[in-house]
Amino acid sequence: MSADVLLVSRPSPGVVVATLNRPHRRNALTEEVFRALGELCARLRDDAAARVLILCGAAETFSSGYDVDEVGRVAALEPLELMALLDRQSRVITALRELPQAVIAAVDGAAAGAGLSLALAADIRLLTTRARLRAAFVRMGLSGGDMGASWLLPRLAGFGFASEMLLTGRFVDAEEAARHGIANRVTAASDLMPVALETAGQIAENSPVSLRLTKHVLQANADAPSLAVALEREAPVQVAAAKSADVREAVAAFRERRAPHFGPATPAEAGETKEEQR
Repeated sequence: MSADVLLVSRPSPGVVVATLNRPHRRNALTEEVFRALGELCARLRDDAAARVLILCGAAETFSSGYDVDEVGRVAALEPLELMALLDRQSRVITALRELPQAVIAAVDGAAAGAGLSLALAADIRLLTTRARLRAAFVRMGLSGGDMGASWLLPRLAGFGFASEMLLTGRFVDAEEAARHGIANRVTAASDLMPVALETAGQIAENSPVSLRLTKHVLQANADAPSLAVALEREAPVQVAAAKSADVREAVAAFRERRAPHFGPATPAEAGETKEEQR
């Protein structure tokens, strides 16, 4: 993984921070960035020590979208080559959404185009007061349905508001995003990472088994056709969770009125480091 375009750190046990790092281009996305994100997701899938991923951007911007300097070259590709490239990049959105870890998008400044799709793929979105969201594809003569936006956005904001965003390509500020369910919380810019780390810490305190199973069933039931189907899906997941050692630890801790301990007490025990990693 390129250490230049994506900086990865582990500031506390169970928490991974990935920073999009092309500030000179407002963290615009390229094939290299997508490759780095894909490699990170592949590593995290097998990382039992990681429970939360925070995705953010350097220099007061989340991501301005696909790098416009790349658009001309990409558009000139033969149809099959273009399809292959879009497939590779789309798999990163899928990999991010399907990570067993909880994913928090900490959004400051612009999240536009494919950058917006990255934020939409997260489980939780925290925005600063100066954050601005834009589904910019239609403004570039492209389909507004790109990088999963046509599926992700309606599930968060409803079909009507998603249609407005995708068809107009206008900017949406943080407060409007919060009103329509896109943002979980809006903070001052200086509070974004402290709030993200606090939220991640609260998540990381929970059992890794329960976290993974909760995320799994939550996503599986997002499109459940009925309550009955949702209940049927929940039952076997709960059985699997109930058989884990984590439940015994949690019950014992509850009886003793103490916090359960579901993992390494220190970053060193988890093999974690605050240094940026390749």
